[in-house]
Amino acid sequence: MPPRITTRRSRRSSRWCRTACSATGSHDFTAKDYFDEVQRRLQEVDQRVEDMDRNGIGISILSLTQPGIEGITDSRKAVDMARRMNDHAAENLVARHPERLRAFAALPLQDPEKAAEELERAVRDLGFVGALVNGYSNIGDENSAQYLDEPQVEPFWARVEQLGVPVYLHPRIPLPDQQRIYQGYEGLLGSAWGFGVETATHALRLILSGLFDRHPGVNVILGHLGEALPFTLPRVEHRLRHQRRETHGVHEKPPTEYLRNNFYLTTSGVFRTQTLLDTLLEVGADRVLFSVDYPYESMDELSPWFDQCPISENDRVKIGRSNSEKLFRLQQRAAA
Repeated sequence: MPPRITTRRSRRSSRWCRTACSATGSHDFTAKDYFDEVQRRLQEVDQRVEDMDRNGIGISILSLTQPGIEGITDSRKAVDMARRMNDHAAENLVARHPERLRAFAALPLQDPEKAAEELERAVRDLGFVGALVNGYSNIGDENSAQYLDEPQVEPFWARVEQLGVPVYLHPRIPLPDQQRIYQGYEGLLGSAWGFGVETATHALRLILSGLFDRHPGVNVILGHLGEALPFTLPRVEHRLRHQRRETHGVHEKPPTEYLRNNFYLTTSGVFRTQTLLDTLLEVGADRVLFSVDYPYESMDELSPWFDQCPISENDRVKIGRSNSEKLFRLQQRAAA
């Protein structure tokens, strides 16, 4: 059965958005009343669908919020927890509203081979549309990190390309022993600042590592309109021209080419017109996806902004619907 498409008599088009679900940690810098409400909404899928209806959103893609499986330091426990969380999402969340909800797989990247196997199981058996990875994976302790460009992760990326599904690179708070610069300003550690810096740097590692030369079919999704990369990457590319070649990886093309050809950028948590317009100028409308970042952000706040944003109706349809239909193969999955 094809997914339901919610339309409105206003200019509101149907939209697909990524949202977070199921579990979360708490942080001292977050206001308690705000975070209590976030925790409640993370698992309240019925209200989520009501909010979607009110805002003309047809399908939401659920994911395990940060730090997720990546924060488990024991690889065997990570493998077990990832499988259980994916089963929970499929059986207890998506199954409640199968026409309206999809899911990203949670993966035990502490063991890349097992992560590849779990991704294939989630895609082929559970019908998931890709994976969401919460940044680096802890290996052994909270200050030891494995990043996605490292050689041992190669089998995972080979499977990603084989399956033809995207990987959402979601932020995490910087490693504890790398947080000195935030002391006294802990409010910057998370979504206000640290998330973006951490994730943009991680994405740069992927770009410079040659990953997309080895696996040109891989697509990575970045939230928050690309974690500032549309604005900062041209400067990075400009300056790397004067750096010794061995200091910035084995990439074969200019970094901005990978951003335009191997990344999708979502509007999650960003509803500023100037930022969207600059992103469109840098990467084009074919590489941008509508997203709310619910329940950390409000559908009621971001949806009206998108509907009224001064972009062409053709771009509004691409960003709001058709890009996601193509990337996540929603129509094919519905027909199956």
